[in-house]
Amino acid sequence: MLLEINPVNPPQRKIEQVVNVLRNGGVIAYPTDTIYGIGCDIMNKKAIERVYQIKRWPKSKPFSFICSDLKNISQYAKVSNYAYKTMRRLLPGPYTFILEGSNQVPKMMLTKRKTAGIRVPDHPICLALIRALGNPILSTSASTPEGEMFVEPWQIEDRFGKLLDVIIDGGPVPGVPSSVISLIGDEPEVIREALGDVSSFR
Repeated sequence: MLLEINPVNPPQRKIEQVVNVLRNGGVIAYPTDTIYGIGCDIMNKKAIERVYQIKRWPKSKPFSFICSDLKNISQYAKVSNYAYKTMRRLLPGPYTFILEGSNQVPKMMLTKRKTAGIRVPDHPICLALIRALGNPILSTSASTPEGEMFVEPWQIEDRFGKLLDVIIDGGPVPGVPSSVISLIGDEPEVIREALGDVSSFR
């Protein structure tokens, strides 16, 4: 189902409609401040397994997830003073931070080193969904195994169609992924340089 949602001021009625899908184990496509993402409630194991199948992704590689704000991140990750100050400066924004996950995070969302990729996208639809759901949402790019990324909702519908329960049409997105920065051990390491400026980590 293709569902148009105003990206500047998302109506609560439509947000609740999508959240009901997530609560029932649904998988959705949604706009972010970088690219369109595919995701589900990170507390629903069956839904996560569906995303692995849709993406044809190896289970040895956990997906990232999105939170609503810094306070929300601190529930799901161990955040040092340094990490807090760094993230406060840059979030919400086009960054994924690698942090040590807390025991609130399902094991299948963590690497063997118990780390997780966490984002707070600067996009009203994402933030409204997480707040209404009450849990973080899994985040992986709406792309093919070959790396082709889709930036238009109709492209996602063409490619994934019935595999997804809802595709949110929130208008155009930049089409460039987030920069990825590890903050493990308070030693920042740029893993991927993309949309977010990483010059302060050089």
